[in-house]
Amino acid sequence: MIDWSKLTFHYTETDYIVRSACHNGIWGKPYATRDKYMSIHVAATGLQYGQECFEGLKAFRGIDGKVRIFRMEENAKRMQRSAEGLLMTPIPAELFCEAIQLALEKNIDFLPPYETGATLYFRPVLVATTPEISVGPGKDCEFIVIPTPIGPYFPNGFKGTPFLVNRSIDRAAPQGTGQWKVGGNYAASFRASEMAHALGYECMFTDAKTHRYIDECTASNFIGIKRLATGDYEYLTPRSSAILPSITNDSLMTLASEMGLKVTRRRIRLEELADMCEAAACGTACVISPITKVVDLDRDKVYPLGEPGPVLTQLYHALQDIQYGRVEDKYGWTRIFEL
Repeated sequence: MIDWSKLTFHYTETDYIVRSACHNGIWGKPYATRDKYMSIHVAATGLQYGQECFEGLKAFRGIDGKVRIFRMEENAKRMQRSAEGLLMTPIPAELFCEAIQLALEKNIDFLPPYETGATLYFRPVLVATTPEISVGPGKDCEFIVIPTPIGPYFPNGFKGTPFLVNRSIDRAAPQGTGQWKVGGNYAASFRASEMAHALGYECMFTDAKTHRYIDECTASNFIGIKRLATGDYEYLTPRSSAILPSITNDSLMTLASEMGLKVTRRRIRLEELADMCEAAACGTACVISPITKVVDLDRDKVYPLGEPGPVLTQLYHALQDIQYGRVEDKYGWTRIFEL
């Protein structure tokens, strides 16, 4: 029996995964299996050269008992962009959504109840399986959907998390693979993240070219809230070719604009943290995780941001209300299932 309230962002075994393979450019029909292991050639380009990408999305048990998956089609499109960036055969959006729905149906007993703070998370993975030693892309691949119930991504959840600026390790190059959801980007962040964790922080990455601008917050997009002279608020988020376009951030920008905030996407200097009244990491896994302070050891500076503020709190509830069916989804972001 799972204690939903004690779940963290770690893998919990479920009954089934869903798989589909692509050979010679043709995708097979997705199927559910209890077999959680891959049989892959040791020379597969996914192993030899990291030709792999993945996604992350959630299913929510709503207030009305129905199940909602949030913006699944956007995840399908983003995986297609990642696959194209790595010269892999993109998985059709219809097949992607079919596989997610099948994974939901076969593991419905692992969908956390409403108001437990937990969700059912899906990790779609695309791995190139063509055996090749010569440096070049493989064409065959396997698509796998891994479902698992999860709790908060950051241990403190919406209570807030401190961040430590990192300039010594680059997560992704400006013209590299940062704009795609590629496993290598995350492996490249491990060392910096573990260094920050050892000091009690999460890691804030700067841009790889100048180390003057905010890049990402560990594996999440950055949001800054600035109070303008007029008394209104501005929603700031970085623009960079090295940052993964976040579906959550895109949704929050829409909500922020409707709330009357000025929404700006541009390069953000680290020093601008001093002018912000609120800041947060955002993404599918963490939703919105407020930043309590940012410590820049290299410059001997601390940017205090305090407890979660009213703007981020309003945005957080607005997004969650849609995901849990507490308000009308006028954007058509959720796909609803009665399971």
